[in-house]
Amino acid sequence: MMPLLIFSELPTVIQRVMLCLCAFCCFRLHHRIFSLIAIGLLSLSWASFQGDIQLHQISALQGTKRHVIAAVESINLGNTSTSSVLFKIEKVEDKILFPPIMFRTNWDEGGQELFAGQRWDMTVSLRPVHSMLNEGGFDAQRWALAQHAPLTATVRHSQPVDAKSSLRQQFIQRVQQKMPLMENTPVLIALAFGEKGLIERADKLLLQQTGIAHLVAISGLHISVAALFGWWLARGIQFLMPVKMIDYRFPLLVSVAFLLTYTWLSGGNAPAVRAALAVSMWILLRLFRVRCHPWQIWLWVVAMLLLADPMNLLSDSFWLSCFAVGALVFWFQWVPLPAMFQQAWYWAFCRWGHLQVGMTLLLWPLQVWIFHGMNLFSFPANMWAVPVVSLFTVPLVLLALLMSAVPYALGGYVQAVLWQLADVTLRLALWGVKALPDGWTPLSESFLVVSLMGWLVLLCWRICPLRYCFSLLLSLFAISFVWMNRNPPERWRIDMLDVGHGLSVLISKNGKGVLYDTGNRWEGGSAAEQNIIPFLNWKNIQLEQIIISHDDKDHRGGLTVLQNRYPAASVRESTLSDQHHLKCIAGEQWRWQGLDFEVLWPEKMSGDARNNDSCVIRIDDGSFSLLLTGDIEAETEKALVRKLRNTLRATALQVPHHGSNTSSIPPFLRAVKPVIVLASASRFNKWHLPAHKVVSRYNKARYDWHSTSVSGQLSLFIFDDYWTIKGLREQLIPRWYHRQFGVSADNE
Repeated sequence: MMPLLIFSELPTVIQRVMLCLCAFCCFRLHHRIFSLIAIGLLSLSWASFQGDIQLHQISALQGTKRHVIAAVESINLGNTSTSSVLFKIEKVEDKILFPPIMFRTNWDEGGQELFAGQRWDMTVSLRPVHSMLNEGGFDAQRWALAQHAPLTATVRHSQPVDAKSSLRQQFIQRVQQKMPLMENTPVLIALAFGEKGLIERADKLLLQQTGIAHLVAISGLHISVAALFGWWLARGIQFLMPVKMIDYRFPLLVSVAFLLTYTWLSGGNAPAVRAALAVSMWILLRLFRVRCHPWQIWLWVVAMLLLADPMNLLSDSFWLSCFAVGALVFWFQWVPLPAMFQQAWYWAFCRWGHLQVGMTLLLWPLQVWIFHGMNLFSFPANMWAVPVVSLFTVPLVLLALLMSAVPYALGGYVQAVLWQLADVTLRLALWGVKALPDGWTPLSESFLVVSLMGWLVLLCWRICPLRYCFSLLLSLFAISFVWMNRNPPERWRIDMLDVGHGLSVLISKNGKGVLYDTGNRWEGGSAAEQNIIPFLNWKNIQLEQIIISHDDKDHRGGLTVLQNRYPAASVRESTLSDQHHLKCIAGEQWRWQGLDFEVLWPEKMSGDARNNDSCVIRIDDGSFSLLLTGDIEAETEKALVRKLRNTLRATALQVPHHGSNTSSIPPFLRAVKPVIVLASASRFNKWHLPAHKVVSRYNKARYDWHSTSVSGQLSLFIFDDYWTIKGLREQLIPRWYHRQFGVSADNE
């Protein structure tokens, strides 16, 4: 199934049929090698079939209004009156939908309150999820397919079919009503039920950047603790039973009951289900007294998870879970502790440190690839917090949940005490974490090779003779150093980042960068945080100057964030806002990294720079040139043609005003005469930009049109005697899960 991670297109129906026929022929040969080939072909067919089903459902459901029956799956509470709700579609136009597919929508709490398990009769307008796509950024489309929730919806009409909430939701409400007021109630709710929507944004950031976010999610660690808790409880009951009634299977069965109940309480989230399947398989092997090698169990579990849901391939949490367990098996087999440290209780801290060293070292490649950074203090944070939460907080939470089933007043009193004790232990765990300095370090893509050094060092140490080991490790370090400091093949590059409705263009050379506009901002975030800074970190570019075209929020929204992140970067703008900012006014010229910058507009500074006051800049290297126009409209374009016709010529043009009808007049385009044009716009923007008439105008003039709404990030690479352009969706990372969902390949 692994090829699905790199395919640009899924196999067609005919190709899948041919794969199955080849697999049948291989099985008929009755040879081990051919049997393995057949299994591989069938697995590939099954995985591609599952992916194709989602793509077909997206195309079939998106567009016009649909009448659906949908059940509430989960609710993410926000800081405003609007919540993000996940619905599972059961019926479409009174026809059962199989397999069911999910969609997200914003729900105004001013209407009827929602609870998980409710079923609603709705009229909705569905559209496929479409994310901003940049190198180093979060891949929302891949995540949506992995979650089987590739649709978003606007609810036109809704009425409840069954307003009764699920048993799990009723249990959660009953427990919340009995919980005393505590400092860490949101985190305890997350530990008990997997509901993380109540945790404040600052606390989430702390948990993520210290590397202990896994502690507040019902994941493999907590499912294992629940199973162990059930096992110890059963052993305690057996202590009171006659010897003839004691059976080794009773604790195992109680463990299964506890882990399945805890998985149900988590809402069946993917990490919890994966852990439950894995631990259940291990318990089954123990029940039937089957002895297996750890790698056999690991491979069986991974195969079972992928067969059950091939879209796990697209889930980062799936790879983290599987890789973590595999790394632990590898670590304990290849780097075992000496026998003297493996028995006595007083060596427990040493054993725990040995485990954490292995996890930190071997999970580094995956951490750099997924999170694009690491925390230098994650090791002490986990050394402190994981034992406290696993040995004290989670068992206390489980006991509190168990006591909630006791109907008497004493049960309620004991339950309150248990919650208070759990809160105390959690405060202790977070106290140790908060005492550590902020050690989050963003890492660039060049560190991917370096991150493999942990695995390579272990392999060299165990496989190579001692006399060769030092020289081999020295060679590996030298190769990594050369890789990290290699020069890019291009002389300089231009990246129009996909920031949705807004603009952000980066000019970079020799690891330095100049940024033209900073994208939009919104309540709780900005394009600078989500798209620009991750790209700069991933490409290891030091920002030296920020140019703001004008005062619209979608162009200067991320300025404050970027100034905090890069305080040494100068700011240039056409607004009289700050005496320390450089002027962006016609006639200004400067040279940066061998590139010539010339400001063509505006002619004077403004107290409130609007569209026609946008800072227009021409960048030239002698053979290739770029014209940045901001949001200028027809009035400014006419003035530029009248006064600077001979200066406007450029190889590449940033399309004015996102392709609005108010811009891109024919005389201006004839004066610029670009070879290639770049438009920054979001796919589903409410202004319907770029306008069809404007796109048609560029196409009729035979200018090479490119838009972030189609391609995601657009990158221009300028070499000594030629240049090339690549879109992230089509050339840089062409994947079937990066397509414009809901659009046929022909239309794309």
